[in-house]
This record gives sequence, structure tokens and C-alpha cells, in this order.
Amino acid sequence: MIEIFTDGAAQGNPGPGGYGVIMRYGNYYRELSQGYRLTTNNRMELLAVIVALEALKKEGIPVKIYSDSEYVVNAIKKGWLWNWEKKNFKKTANVDLWKRYIPLHEKYKPEFVWVRGHAGHPENERCDELAVAAAQGGNLLIDEAYELQRET
Repeated sequence: MIEIFTDGAAQGNPGPGGYGVIMRYGNYYRELSQGYRLTTNNRMELLAVIVALEALKKEGIPVKIYSDSEYVVNAIKKGWLWNWEKKNFKKTANVDLWKRYIPLHEKYKPEFVWVRGHAGHPENERCDELAVAAAQGGNLLIDEAYELQRET
């Protein structure tokens, strides 16, 4: 089983943000993170999941994703995402990211597990450190879809 731990952070919400990811499979361990100059916490939580799934190289191995984001976990586990999709994402936030996520979900069919944030879960704490450091870092990317949407 591939285990993926994710977290997102935004300072100001909206404000500078980042995501942190840990990927683990057998002896394989990888950390990913990136910061953005202007974004939201929910976007970073969802982007962490997307980036992790995009980084997978093999299909057919069960994937379990641990996230402290009720927004992301509930959207999948409670079926909100599929209702949003049926309604053409009317009145739905982060449409660009959800549309990017859907084919990854269909490809890997990940299982989601919600973990309480800031509760001492070692991987979640590390992902939080990665996300916050990325948000505070000097290599901040532009969350183009978010910034364009804010301008309109």
C-alpha cells in the first residue's frame, strides 16, 4: 500500500500558502512541498493531494491518503464532489483543482482517512512543517487560477 500524508497552509487565508506531502511505500520515502504567493488553505489542502497523486509512477497499488482537511476528505467520502460535478460545479469553490483531481481519483481510487490536525500525528505534523515553511519560503509560485478568479 502507498501511504500519502498531506497538509496545506495559508497565512492570512487568503495569503501566502503552501502544501506539504509525505509519500511512503515500503522503504521508499519522499517529501514534496511548494509555496504560493496568494492562495487559500483549502486550495493548498487539495493541491497537496493532487500533487501527490500526480507523482505516483505505478498503478494498481492501493493508495491511502491521510489528510486533516475535512473539506477534502468529506468532499470525497460523502460524495459532495460528484454532486458538484453533476451540477457543472455551479457555486463550487476551487473548480480548477477539483477538475484536475477527478481523473486522478478515477485512475488510483484512493481511500481517504481524516486525521485530527495538530494532534501529535507525526506525519501530519511533518506535513504541516513542510507546508508552513513553503508558504514562508522565497520560491513562491503564482496560483494563477486563484489570482485570475479573484480579479473577475
